[in-house]
Amino acid sequence: MTELTSLAGDLRALPPSLGPVRLVAVDGHAGSGKTTFAARLAAALGDAPVVHLDDLATHREPFGWCGRLAEQVLDPLARGEDAEHRVYDWTLRRFATVRPVPAAPVVLVEGVGAGRRAVRPHLAALLWMELDADAARARGERRDGPELADFWVGWAAAEQAHFAADPSRPYADVRVDGITGRILRNTVSESSFPS
Repeated sequence: MTELTSLAGDLRALPPSLGPVRLVAVDGHAGSGKTTFAARLAAALGDAPVVHLDDLATHREPFGWCGRLAEQVLDPLARGEDAEHRVYDWTLRRFATVRPVPAAPVVLVEGVGAGRRAVRPHLAALLWMELDADAARARGERRDGPELADFWVGWAAAEQAHFAADPSRPYADVRVDGITGRILRNTVSESSFPS
């Protein structure tokens, strides 16, 4: 049994945290591998739905997505209903499409701040991608290319301020190496999620 298969089993075994759903956050610095790991974990969970916080954030409100997440995703899931959320188009600078989020046994929410204070009460587990901010930023800048260099300057300051005021890492049940994807620590099956 692989680490990922084992983790998927641990997450499925948790009690529901949001209506019938086990909501699982994948958090970490921008560029730390959250989206890639969430896709791998979703596959191990049998194609679990993934909510990408980049779809709910905007240019003007990079961390102002809590209301949209609650209204469009968390509230319907808590009622046992399928959800759908509007998707922000970063080129058009507006919400342009809609993405469904079925009320599956496990739903992943991934993005910087996914484990923030406002979301934690709804989580069955919080996963943290273990890669320091400088290394994650360097990887993100290589991925995005020089045309987004100005974006990264502003983003790095916003991310640092966010985690200084509302850290997620201390509350993580699982820590994942941001380079290799290996599980570094998994306490999901050993303890209940801290609020």
